[in-house]
Amino acid sequence: MHTDPDYSVAYVVIDTDSGLKGFGLTFTLGKGTEIVVCAVEALAGLVVGKSLQEIVNDFRGFYRLLSSDSQMRWLGPEKGVIHFATAAVLNAVWDLWARAEGKPLWKLLVDMDPKQIVSCIDFRYITDALTEEEALAILVKAQEGKQQREDQMLKEGYPAYTTSCAWIGYSDQHLKQLCTDALKSGWTKFKVKVGADLEDDKRRCRIIRQMIGPNATLMIDANQRWDVAEAISWVTSLAEFKPLWIEEPTSPDDILGHAAISKALAPLGIGVATGEQCHNRVMFKQFLQASALQFVQIDSCRLGSVNENLAVLLMAHKFQVPVCPHAGGVGLCELVQHLILFDYVCVSGSLSNRMCEYVDHLHEHFTSPVVICDAHYMTPKDPGYSCEMLESSVQKHQYPEGDVWKVHMNK
Repeated sequence: MHTDPDYSVAYVVIDTDSGLKGFGLTFTLGKGTEIVVCAVEALAGLVVGKSLQEIVNDFRGFYRLLSSDSQMRWLGPEKGVIHFATAAVLNAVWDLWARAEGKPLWKLLVDMDPKQIVSCIDFRYITDALTEEEALAILVKAQEGKQQREDQMLKEGYPAYTTSCAWIGYSDQHLKQLCTDALKSGWTKFKVKVGADLEDDKRRCRIIRQMIGPNATLMIDANQRWDVAEAISWVTSLAEFKPLWIEEPTSPDDILGHAAISKALAPLGIGVATGEQCHNRVMFKQFLQASALQFVQIDSCRLGSVNENLAVLLMAHKFQVPVCPHAGGVGLCELVQHLILFDYVCVSGSLSNRMCEYVDHLHEHFTSPVVICDAHYMTPKDPGYSCEMLESSVQKHQYPEGDVWKVHMNK
């Protein structure tokens, strides 16, 4: 579906008079990133001049200010380019807050009182699925065993799966080599891209399943390629390879379509995973209410930053659906590791059928890149939200002034 991506970000830096800075981003596929930048600039007037304390004292109000400006909300509301921009700005604010407290973002969240967590969430439009009182009760209940889970994460890290082995277009030899290398590095959970050609999918899934063995976990991802009936038929044809889930089988907006696919595939033991292109908490609410997904895939840059992801984590827990974040892109691994650590320590308390995506590229552009050890995300130690980019990378790749673009345009 996305055959020619040019991985990009809209990058936001918040300066303060104290000298402290906050860094945020939202991930894009190239063309159109300048539109997101325009949207960020349109939101800037709502941010510049405010104090950090003023924002965090009423974070729910600040989220509402950015997401529901009476004129700009017409561009969404809370979806599309304007929501991308909201996410980038809010990611920078959360990064700034964590740095001001001298903590990595996950630790900032873990150390918060449950009432303070709840105060960061906008519950508008989701109270039929999750009330403030229910959210608070979930967080209070999870206080039991919290320290042990935090210690466990510090010691072991959070389980990950790899998407780097089985992109469409890789030769059989390349697939086998990547699988061999991944297995040697401790990976046991693998995702295969599917949807272009059924016979090719069967061949590649067969190779991967033979390489990883019957007990390793295999997932498949169609990136929205199919209509509903086609999705059911196609995945049924791949059932022999025992995939745990089919990811994004159809339009990301088709909640009832996902529900039909989920119902049809349930007897085969195959779940449906989606969320990386789910606009907002309201859509996630409906996916959960309709039993349209068996795995929630939050995204740190498509939803309205930490604030809206907190709402989705809590709803997912209420509906007893595991969260397995999307992280294939620029900086997404760096960001989402914080959210899933918080989920385990302070919300779900479970690792059953839970794992976080990992893609092994572009981490070299960040000052605090993710650390993977034995197929686990190691707990971030540096203050902030891990999305500050190296100044050298920014200067080199910034569009259109960067050296990379000058060379490209001269061609």
